Formats: sequence, structure tokens, C-alpha cells
Amino acid sequence: MRTTAVSHYPKIPNRPRPARLRAAIGKRDRGQITPEEFARVQDEVTAEVIAEQIEAGLDVVTDGQIRWDDDLTYIASRLEGFQLGGLIRYFDTNTYYRQPRVTGPVRWRRPILVRDYEFAASASDKPVKAVLTGPYTLAALSTDAHYNDRRKLVLDLADALRNEVEALAAAGAPIIQVSEPAIVKEKGDAPLVAEALARLFDGVEAETAVYTWFGDLDGALPALLDTPVDTIGLDFRMGPANWDAIKAAKFDKTLGFGIVDARNTKMESPQEIADAVKRVGEHVPLDRLYLNPSAGLEYLPREVAFDKLKNMVEGARLAEPVTAH
Repeated sequence: MRTTAVSHYPKIPNRPRPARLRAAIGKRDRGQITPEEFARVQDEVTAEVIAEQIEAGLDVVTDGQIRWDDDLTYIASRLEGFQLGGLIRYFDTNTYYRQPRVTGPVRWRRPILVRDYEFAASASDKPVKAVLTGPYTLAALSTDAHYNDRRKLVLDLADALRNEVEALAAAGAPIIQVSEPAIVKEKGDAPLVAEALARLFDGVEAETAVYTWFGDLDGALPALLDTPVDTIGLDFRMGPANWDAIKAAKFDKTLGFGIVDARNTKMESPQEIADAVKRVGEHVPLDRLYLNPSAGLEYLPREVAFDKLKNMVEGARLAEPVTAH
């Protein structure tokens, strides 16, 4: 069993530390900071949140997606064929994103995340997981003024993002995760997601993962199990029916076990987490388990997110079987 994060980490630090990134964003918007100075602040905060994840005890960290404004625009704005529109709510959260609009054929121009990954890897003595938004979620949460065909858009996005996956693998990323939360709202599209995952990951020389959150995959999980992906991440907090899903399916992949609530400040105890791990261990061997929050942690105060990760790591330790010496 390994412990990891899912995607975003809170950008605003614990008091009394100054919110350097927020201040830098304000200066950037007023033209009071150069692009190089702004990038330096982003690097500093990225290194800071990586250090916090390592201090919490995670086996695999992310860069916290500190450079991302939201879950979509960082990728969409760097692909050909997209324009950014007005603000819209991200699922049922209190966060918003500028909704991408597809205005032409979707194409990959150049590496988007490679520099971010390389910096994160240089700042970490733990493996760094590269994270990108998946083609189905990009399509589902955008408006389409060009294709007017969900399947064609999703598969063109998969072909475009395959280039990004290959660039990340070539840069040495040991684990590449695509995030596909939108599928829990449109389970009938699971075969389309599976087809897109095959285009993304077939033959890739890296460990691969697809993560979902804000719901369950009951009824849709078998389609994703029949794909060339190593890990499937499920949200067991907002998607309790995932317990039934893994029981019903022959779950032969690694499970991203999202049992720590990423949207609630209520603190899980290490023993509560250990008990949940033992329960899921009845269906998935612990050596095929990632223990992680249910989603990205950006919905929580930074100190709460950190304490949840520490408790999660302690819960993993408690759940590990005792070996005789």
C-alpha cells in the first residue's frame, strides 16, 4: 500500500505566513510584476507544498497544481481549438472556472506540463505524479461550437493529450494520472471514456491512472477495468456506492482508495482510516492499493489538508499487517 495525493493542494498557506501567490496574482493583474518574477513565486509555492506533502509522509506527491487557476483552463488554454469564456461553477462546489469553448479542431501544440513536472521532480525526494485533466471531462465541461459531436471531440482530445502523456513519460514521470470526474455524472458514456483511455495510455512506458470524484462508478466500472490503465481512483465519500461497485466487479487493477474526505473539515482519525483500509482489503489486496483523499484538497484550509494527510499516513501504518521477525 502506498499513500498519495489526488490533484490540487491548497495554495493559501497557514497563518501567519503571507499568501505570497495571492499577492503575486494581484500584482500580475495590475502589471506590477514581471512574468519571470511571477513564475519564481509559483516555483517557490510549488516547492513549499511538495515539502508539506513529504512532511505529512506521502509516498507519492503531486506538484499541487499551484500554477492552475482551476481544473480545466490550464490545459484547455494551451491546446489549439479552445477559447476561454465566462465563469461557471465547478460541479456543486463553491469554486468556479472559465468555461472553455471549442471553436476549431483540437490539436496539441507543445508540451504543457513537462517543465512543471521537471521542476517538481527536482524539488522532491519522493516520486512525483504528473496530473492532467482527462479528455472526457474537458469535453463535458466545455461548450462545443465546432464538433457538435461529443464522441468526436473526446477522441480528438484523447489524441491530442496522448502527445502530452508521451512527453511526460519521456521526461521521466513515473506515474501519469488523468482526472475524469465528469464520468460519474454521465455513466452511460463509460465506453467512450474507456476508448479515450486506450488512446491515451496504450503502450505508454509509465504507471498510469484515471481518477474520478464527486460520485460513484457503480454500473460503469467494468468498462474502465477493461482499459490499459494501472490504477482507478474512486471517491468513497461522495460515492458510497463504489463499495458495491468493487464488490460486483472483478477488480484486478490498483485502487485509488479515496476515503479521506477532501471537502469536509471534519478530521478522520487514523484508526477510522485503518478500519476503512481493512474493509477495502477484503476486496482489493493491500499491495494493489493507493490510499488517498477523495479528491483534490483545494476545498480545505491548508492546515486541515496537511493534518488529514498526516492522519491518512498514520492510518495506513496502522492498517499494515504486522510481520514477524
